[in-house]
This record gives sequence, structure tokens and C-alpha cells, in this order.
Amino acid sequence: MSTFKAIRIDKDEQGYRVAPAQFRDEDLMDGDVTVRVSHSTINYKDGLAVTGKSPVVRRFPMIPGIDFAGVVESSSNPDFKPGDAVVLNGWGVGETHLGGLAQRARVKGDWLIPLPAGLSAEQAMAIGTAGYTAMLSVMALEKHGAKPADGPVVVTGAAGGVGSVAVSLLASAGWKVIASTGRPNEAGFLTDLGAAEIIDRAELSSPGRPLGKERWAAGVDSVGSHTLANVLAQTKYGGAVAACGLAQGMDLPASVAPFILRGVSLLGVDSVMAPKARRLEAWSRLARDLDKARLAALTSVIPFDRAIQAAGLILEGKIRGRVVVEIG
Repeated sequence: MSTFKAIRIDKDEQGYRVAPAQFRDEDLMDGDVTVRVSHSTINYKDGLAVTGKSPVVRRFPMIPGIDFAGVVESSSNPDFKPGDAVVLNGWGVGETHLGGLAQRARVKGDWLIPLPAGLSAEQAMAIGTAGYTAMLSVMALEKHGAKPADGPVVVTGAAGGVGSVAVSLLASAGWKVIASTGRPNEAGFLTDLGAAEIIDRAELSSPGRPLGKERWAAGVDSVGSHTLANVLAQTKYGGAVAACGLAQGMDLPASVAPFILRGVSLLGVDSVMAPKARRLEAWSRLARDLDKARLAALTSVIPFDRAIQAAGLILEGKIRGRVVVEIG
């Protein structure tokens, strides 16, 4: 009987418990592809799952980890064969289906995409759901018709996973990027990623007016709540904001004023259930457009035994950029 290591989450009358554990292959859930996982990552949602601070996990025991990269070990899916390098993001993995912070995963082949040419498994997890979501946000702005000539773009939560990749992607595309962060000590880091201006998140995080001075033509927001409301209130006429996160909260204490007086558009971005064609486009763009040197600069690599600690730190705002977990 083969076993593999993983992080295990349990919840019962004894409480919410998280610890490294051994699983058996027989414990894996239904799927037509089994993957030997080499790398995973810590996203904000993983932090919520591991700490139990939000009801992300829907079944127990659970292996957290909404992302993984690795090599196919066995497959009855015609699209994949043993030895294929693959990537997974979302689809409830790490929430309702055993996730990627493990040496092995069994999933539906429809959830997988081939590892894009030009990316290693480590680089793919340096991008992870956070970077993939950032690219979906950029694509949403482009589909709306937003372009650098329209004016600056604001990125909230800029030192975090989604924000840091968004800053790099937008700067590389020619945008003047205004980076909003609550960590002034990260100004140099954000400037190196391509940010032209750094603003304190306090400018956006408190209750604001229905309309403010027009400051930017577009935005990528991973924060929600008052921050998103203020970003919308300060978006130029005809501009657009891609909303993809809720670090400050799920609420949106805004008014209709930006929409009916300035024609501002709010673009919702979902990464969990995005259709495969959109996923493939996003990952192809990431492999092509994301500056690999900047990606390396915003990434740290940790061993498996530090993953639980990192999940707590990301909720405390103490993680810069992206964290890759080397499963080993």
C-alpha cells in the first residue's frame, strides 16, 4: 500500500486541526488522472483554509492547496498520458476535493492544463492562482477596451500575490501603474516591478464619497469593501475596474454614481470555474508576457514543512509577492 505526505485538515468535536500527515493512495478522491506533485503554492484562500478563519474547506479530512504543478503518473483521460507536465488551478481543489499541498493528487483531467512551454513547474507555481487571476483581470480590462493611452491604472493590494503580478504585467504592457499598499517599506520592491507611483492604502480603505476626483482610467482590485468603492469613485469617465478579491471584505459600500454619472464599468473576475479556453489563453499569455526576472524577484521558495506557517503569515500581510512550496 503506497503512502504519501500531505497537510491534513480535520474538524470535529476536538476543534479545527492542521498538521502534516500520511495519506494512502486509496484515500484519494475520484478522478481520471493521478499526478505526482512537485510544487504547490500559498494563496490567500489557502491561508483562510489552513487557519480556519473562513469556511473555505467544505469536507473533512481535507488536503489544502488550490494549485499544484507536477507530472502525470497515470491517466485514463485521452488528453493526458504518464510523463506529461501539468498545472491545476481552482475547481474546488483544496476546498471540496483533496488539494495540492501533497505529494500526490487525483483529479479530473478536464481540470488540468498542460504546463505552458517556457515555464518550469516552479515558475508556474510562482504564478499560481494569484498570478493567473491577475492575468484574467488584465484580459478583462483589455476586452473592455482599456489601454495605456487612456491614463494610469491603479492596483490595490499591490505587494500581495495578485497585486504584484498585476503590477508587473501592466507595467510591461506600457501602463503607468499606481500601486496601493499598506506596506510603505515595499515601495522599492514595487518600483522594481514597474510601479510608477506608490500610494498608501489608507487613501482608499476608509468610507469615502460617492464620487471623487478622477485619478485613473482603470483598476485591478483584490481588496473589495471600501477600497473597491473608492477605486470606482475615482475612476475616470468610461473607465473600468476588474474586481477579483476580498482581502478587506465581501461588502461593497458604494453608490451607483460612478456607473450612471461617469459610465464606469465593474468587471467581475472569477478564476475558480473559468472555462478551459480562457485558462489556456491566460496561461499562454503569462508564459509569453510575464517578465521572468520580475517573477523571480517577487517569488520566494519554501520547503513543505514551512507551508502551514506561511499560510498564517499571508493573512497577516507578512508575505511579499508569491510563495512557492517545494513538495519534495
